[in-house]
Amino acid sequence: MQVSAVTAGHWVERWECQQQRYAVDREERFTVIADVVEHIALDRPAPLVLDLGSGPGALAALLADRLPGAEVLAVDADPLLLELGRAHYGDRVRYVRALIGAPGWLAELELDRPVDAVVSATALHYLSESALRGVYRELAGQLRPGGVLVNGDHIGPDSAFLRELALDVGRRHAERNLSFTHEDWQSWWSGAAADPELAPFLTCDTDSAHPPCEGNDLPVSAHVALLREAGFRHVGTVWQYGNSRVLTAVR
Repeated sequence: MQVSAVTAGHWVERWECQQQRYAVDREERFTVIADVVEHIALDRPAPLVLDLGSGPGALAALLADRLPGAEVLAVDADPLLLELGRAHYGDRVRYVRALIGAPGWLAELELDRPVDAVVSATALHYLSESALRGVYRELAGQLRPGGVLVNGDHIGPDSAFLRELALDVGRRHAERNLSFTHEDWQSWWSGAAADPELAPFLTCDTDSAHPPCEGNDLPVSAHVALLREAGFRHVGTVWQYGNSRVLTAVR
């Protein structure tokens, strides 16, 4: 049971377009994340990299291209998104189904050595604060000394006034770049549900494929505090546009 490469290419392209509605300057954010990982892992002969909440795996594929010889895992809970990634990007990436933060989720990845880098893009804000604390701690335990966690997400300033200002800056950027003309999340999933080739992947175990969004709206200082508590030494922002931020933490 597989999705054809043609069908996967169509739906991955639509996915990437609709994601532009939700992440300010998404392509540049991906580039920055890849820059950070390449800087950290450049001298490693076969770095191990995890992409958490990967969706079909555009960021994971970018990292695999940037780091020849790397083992890159795309981790997501949704069977359809993982299948689309496998069919579209091929064996550059290893796809693993796991629900981030659930008991025993790291064991599902079958890691056999310390991790060099963990990345995530527009995914970890779905976790509650307590779940995020646990995930940060677990990841710190998996990373090698000098390894890096790079979280690109909606992370606002500490000041309420500046948070509103950052949101407005991001909105104006999206309007100038016509980001809101792309289809939205619900439209993408409705379209996918109407494609008979995708049906087998939409009907299997849907409860765990779409976990409830507990959510957190933590400002940057709260993320920094949780990361330092987890054992990361150097924590800070390396890129920001509006409330879209790339937060980097070194083990």
